Amino acid sequence: VDAEEAQALLERSVALKSGGAEPRRTPPLLGRSLGLVFEKPSLRTRVSFEAAFARLGGSSIFLRGKDVGIGVRESVADFARVISQYVDALAVRTFAHATIEELARHASIPVVNALSDDAHPCQAMADMMTILEFKDRLEGVKLCFVGDGNNVARSLAVASALLGVEFVLACPRGYDFPKAFAVRFAEHFPGVPLRSSNDPAEAADGADAVYTDVWASMGQESEADHRREIFAPYQVDEKLMARARPDALFLHCLPAHRGEEVASGVLDGPQSRVIPQAANRMYFQMALLERLVRGSNAE
Repeated sequence: VDAEEAQALLERSVALKSGGAEPRRTPPLLGRSLGLVFEKPSLRTRVSFEAAFARLGGSSIFLRGKDVGIGVRESVADFARVISQYVDALAVRTFAHATIEELARHASIPVVNALSDDAHPCQAMADMMTILEFKDRLEGVKLCFVGDGNNVARSLAVASALLGVEFVLACPRGYDFPKAFAVRFAEHFPGVPLRSSNDPAEAADGADAVYTDVWASMGQESEADHRREIFAPYQVDEKLMARARPDALFLHCLPAHRGEEVASGVLDGPQSRVIPQAANRMYFQMALLERLVRGSNAE
């Protein structure tokens, strides 16, 4: 996806949410089907994808990862070729990013990353939509992510680079972006700094949006106690929000651990936009699936 495509998807997302999209007698994806392969548990991702496809007129088939056994019961390539005969698109929520890449290589249908350990692109684009919705612009907006250089932070950094957002990561030492990601980022966005700071107050200074995520992601449960100790000074509370602009937004991809990465007063406060942010997952995914499936089935 390039900057022009990303902008077009956001514009379509906003149109779909506002109800200003052109009326259709026939839903655009009537008769189409979406396969959902989830190796990780989910609430927002599963429901937002199913609701998005249903609103476009299609239906969804949910496949639990352990039941499918990709790469165990049969090879990734064989699964990709077979599932392509049954559904018109595939959304995959998995651990290893390489699984999504291999599925995309062998499938003859669009494959969407619904989350991997490396990236969470649909979340990041819905977040961009949320900022645009409440700030009326993206170019020059400062977004501060407080946490570690996880999959959400990486996708936000990429989306920010595409759309002209100034992105900064506030993280403890040793929890910055992985070196391999930093190298790829520099190759794709030469001249765009990949900024990070070990001082959350400094990073939040003048921010238009402050974003955080859980300190221990799925698969990191064994590190949870250690991470709580390391990340304690990085909680987004009222004091940290005061370093941002007075009209700054608070964002969180949810679920939130109240009293850990975010204070309840911030999560429930007047600057919080976490509910419309969650809603925007559905609208962005509607725009994405409409483009991918209609494009791949053009008559």
